[in-house]
Amino acid sequence: MIFKRRDPKPFLRSMAEFLWPRGGWGRAFHYVKHRMRRLPDSPERIARGIWAGVFITFSPLFGMHFFFAVFLAKLMKGNILASLMATFVGNPVTFVFIALSSLKSGHWILGTELEQGELRSLSRKFSNAGSDLWHNVLSIFTSDTMDWSGLTIFSRDVFYPYLIGGILPGIIFATLGYYLAVPLLRAYQRRRRGAIKAKFEALKAKTAAKAEEKKKAAKEKKGQVNG
Repeated sequence: MIFKRRDPKPFLRSMAEFLWPRGGWGRAFHYVKHRMRRLPDSPERIARGIWAGVFITFSPLFGMHFFFAVFLAKLMKGNILASLMATFVGNPVTFVFIALSSLKSGHWILGTELEQGELRSLSRKFSNAGSDLWHNVLSIFTSDTMDWSGLTIFSRDVFYPYLIGGILPGIIFATLGYYLAVPLLRAYQRRRRGAIKAKFEALKAKTAAKAEEKKKAAKEKKGQVNG
């Protein structure tokens, strides 16, 4: 294939760069910010896309954030690319804060308590739920009995509180992102239009000067011929 890498990345290297991009998350953040502010759309539409992407990162719909961010952005008539890039807010660096705020909010709303060491046990509960899901799929084709215990615990202790609890902090931070993005995008687009206009005026003046020089040179040549 034309665009295929000549040296395919090893799987472990790809996973490592997903968790920690080359240059760090700070550089990746500045890259996303640069790409987002150059999107050819109105500040309001871009900001609505940002709202959708940030809000979705506070949900436990892991692996489907892109899909739901696009869906929500379409409902809000926001910029689709902005919504996809805004899901960058949910990354390994911010996951602890997002998970903790969502779980605490969810348990508070549901009237339950967040267990001590809940975050430390998240990976175990994810693993147990994934194992149950895989085992149950295989049991369709084998004589094994389906086991829903890991999925039940995950749904009760993690998924449902996370889903309910992520709504409030998701709305708060998505709205904060919206109101911060609109004036910044307006200022950037205004400055960019000014820079483009200045370049155009400079090019126009340069072209006019060249035309004037040619005209002057033609007159001098004509005078020499007549003389």
